[in-house]
Amino acid sequence: MNLLLVEDDTVLADALQQQLGRASFKVEWADNGAVAEYLLRKQDFDIAVLDLGLPMVDGLTVLKRVREAGRSLPILVLTALDALEHRVAGLQAGADDYLTKPFDFPELEARLQALLRRGRPAGPAIQLRGLSLDRSARRATVAGEPVELSPREWTLLELLLTERDRVVTKPQIVEAWGSEDSGSIEVYIHRLRKKLDGSGVAVRTVRGLGYLLEATATSA
Repeated sequence: MNLLLVEDDTVLADALQQQLGRASFKVEWADNGAVAEYLLRKQDFDIAVLDLGLPMVDGLTVLKRVREAGRSLPILVLTALDALEHRVAGLQAGADDYLTKPFDFPELEARLQALLRRGRPAGPAIQLRGLSLDRSARRATVAGEPVELSPREWTLLELLLTERDRVVTKPQIVEAWGSEDSGSIEVYIHRLRKKLDGSGVAVRTVRGLGYLLEATATSA
């Protein structure tokens, strides 16, 4: 997912870029309101995280102008302004969510994922044997039972299931994650294999090529 991070605190911005990257977001950073407004008008993002106390153009003005221009992407305000009037003003200006600093990153990630689910058009579930992925609800089940997946696990499983019976290479996985981290792929493959137990589906390693999701043989 392409995310625009608008934050003038360089230390916080750097930390957030790293954390969001590990959570499978492809992040572009703007450190002032003028650049943020330009990018939001000219480029396509899936979601944005917007500070309010920005140099050049304040975040509330950016938010209003972007909405007036007809841009409808989800925008989460992330700010130290925690008074009721600030929250109300942000939401009335067009914010989809409002989170105050200091904050815990898992909450920020959960709120971003919730906003993305809200804005995602409904699509058919993908199913293979006892495995089902409902992309509109972002819900996975094995033999009818829900399975908890991290954002990277979800992206990996969706890619494997979409490309089922075809080999998925490590570069394809890294690209889907929006990350350069290929060293942890084996870890996530191992986790998925455990979570797919009993589904009638298995992830097979194709040595030197990548991974293949396929239905397992049934016993007579």
